[in-house]
Amino acid sequence: MKKFLFTIGLLAVSFATLWGQFKYVKVDAPFSMKPIKEFIYPDQDFSIVNYGAVKGGEADVSDAIAGAIAACNQAGGGRVVIPEGEWLTGPIHLKSNVNLYLAEGAVLRFTDNPSHYLPAVMTSWEGMECYNYSPLIYALECKNVAITGTGLLSPKMDCWKKWFARPKAHMDALRKLYTMASKDVPVEKRQMAVGENHLRPHLIHFNRCENVLLDSFKIRESPFWTIHMYMCNGGIVRNLDVKAHGHNNDGIDLEMTRNFLVEDCTFDQGDDAVVIKAGRNRDAWRLNTPTENIVIRNCNILEGHTLLGIGSEISGGIRNVYMHDCKAPQSVRRLFFVKTNHRRGAFVENIHMENIRTGHVQRVLEIDTDVLYQWRELVPTYEERITRIDGIYLKNVICDSADAIYELKGDAKLPVRNVVIKDVHVDKVNDFVKKVHNVKNVKEDNVTYGSLH
Repeated sequence: MKKFLFTIGLLAVSFATLWGQFKYVKVDAPFSMKPIKEFIYPDQDFSIVNYGAVKGGEADVSDAIAGAIAACNQAGGGRVVIPEGEWLTGPIHLKSNVNLYLAEGAVLRFTDNPSHYLPAVMTSWEGMECYNYSPLIYALECKNVAITGTGLLSPKMDCWKKWFARPKAHMDALRKLYTMASKDVPVEKRQMAVGENHLRPHLIHFNRCENVLLDSFKIRESPFWTIHMYMCNGGIVRNLDVKAHGHNNDGIDLEMTRNFLVEDCTFDQGDDAVVIKAGRNRDAWRLNTPTENIVIRNCNILEGHTLLGIGSEISGGIRNVYMHDCKAPQSVRRLFFVKTNHRRGAFVENIHMENIRTGHVQRVLEIDTDVLYQWRELVPTYEERITRIDGIYLKNVICDSADAIYELKGDAKLPVRNVVIKDVHVDKVNDFVKKVHNVKNVKEDNVTYGSLH
């Protein structure tokens, strides 16, 4: 009996060691938010060198990385180690309980040959689900998945830069995808990685994953959205250094995703820096998954169109977002931007920004309910649904200069409600202080400026 109990005890210790444990990260917010689980990965390493990888940036090490990931997953989890040096690879598909670890001095260089990113995988394009070229790093339905270490992700960009242009074939493909999504064509029939469609892949796309960790690595350039968390539950993004100045190079997009912390990151982007999304139109209504319980803190935005963007893909609904103690020392176009249109529906509620220091902005706060970009003329309105916006809070902002402090453009059919702007100072206002249309209950308290020109 004693021997039996001793054996059971050893198995229990082995099981705990193999499968890891969790620690919990407390997050303060002006809404109820449980601590976020952070998975502690088993203490075992799987170096890609042991699976045939040759460094130098010439030989393709895709198979070696895939082999190490499979072995790590089958062994119960741990780190797949990318050692110091330059390594050339195609797409990387992660598995549960795997931490892709980029050692100091490691550089992952991704090929830019589109054929390497086939067969197509289930992903999304600007809020519409489809099958497209594989993201450069992809995880589908994984639990406990991570990218960590201080190394660098640096894709080759020659081909993708050519695809930044939007010729007729590309716009026709977007029209086709939009039409399929609007008519509930099954996702597996929306095959977009064909011909001259040129829908570029994400750099990092985690799809329907749980317990995500991105920590400490660097990114230089991206074909499309840089970091995309799609329908994920629970995660931490911290200590990242992200720079990508191509077309559609958002820093991080959280879409139909919940219970996330983004902290201590630097973003230097060709598009919006931190973006909260929730799917587009019928696809999001079908999935019925709001984005909620998101905290962004202590981040530094060197350049970007928007510090915090809400939308315009918004149809699953967005609530409980809190950005605080961030800086944009140079300039962004909008500091805080809520954008939607008459096709989106759903809701935006309880969104907070406070303790922000910034250089120049076009608008400190803007709400625009008629943002359609190229889609206005490209495709028709199949169904009209107005977005309910209720509870937008901006507090304690210091800004060097702005073209305007706030501009709020609600929809007459469903006016924006309950906007609070408190303790905001702008040294110099270039155009106007404020404009408000179709908004009920705007509360302004201690909004000041130095000069108006």
